[in-house]
Amino acid sequence: MPSPTSKTPITHLLYLHGFRSSPQSTKARQLAAHMAAHHPQVHWWCPQLPPSPRGAMEMLLEGIAGWPRETMAVVGSSLGGFYATQVAEQTGCRAVLVNPAVDPARDLAKYIGEQTSWHDPEERFFFQPEYVNELQTLACGPLTHPERYLAFIAKGDEVLDWREMHARYANSPQVLLEGGDHALSDFESHLPRLLAFLGLV
Repeated sequence: MPSPTSKTPITHLLYLHGFRSSPQSTKARQLAAHMAAHHPQVHWWCPQLPPSPRGAMEMLLEGIAGWPRETMAVVGSSLGGFYATQVAEQTGCRAVLVNPAVDPARDLAKYIGEQTSWHDPEERFFFQPEYVNELQTLACGPLTHPERYLAFIAKGDEVLDWREMHARYANSPQVLLEGGDHALSDFESHLPRLLAFLGLV
């Protein structure tokens, strides 16, 4: 297996959206389009995650069971960044995080009840009380290989505290942005840094 700092090009890429988001998010579509146009050889998977954190993780681990650990990677935004951390800890793969949730069990407890999707207000789901416990169960301790993570953190994030993200991934490579927002609206401009980390330049 290549060393943790290896820039061996990835062959498989998983993208994980955030809470109330979907594969139709701007970041997911921008990255999908770039991969299709410039790296069609890379296997791309961006699933719609179920509301249940346990269900989401079970689906993801089953879906990537046959992926090569040394040449796969995961990109996650917000809650997807929390999930991406779990995937990376379990597989040893590289992970790119965009304003990742650090303590979603705490942050999402106030969202128990019916929710709507950002990209389709007609689509509704129910965030169950037990999902908070599932998030607590998924939380992991210190990162095993912090050098395998790249975190994009916007100080202008209006949803999550950038200081928590900065501290959580303190020993990992970081792109600390002075402004920005939770959605990282200028995500496309950061693709060169992201792709370099994945060995795709």
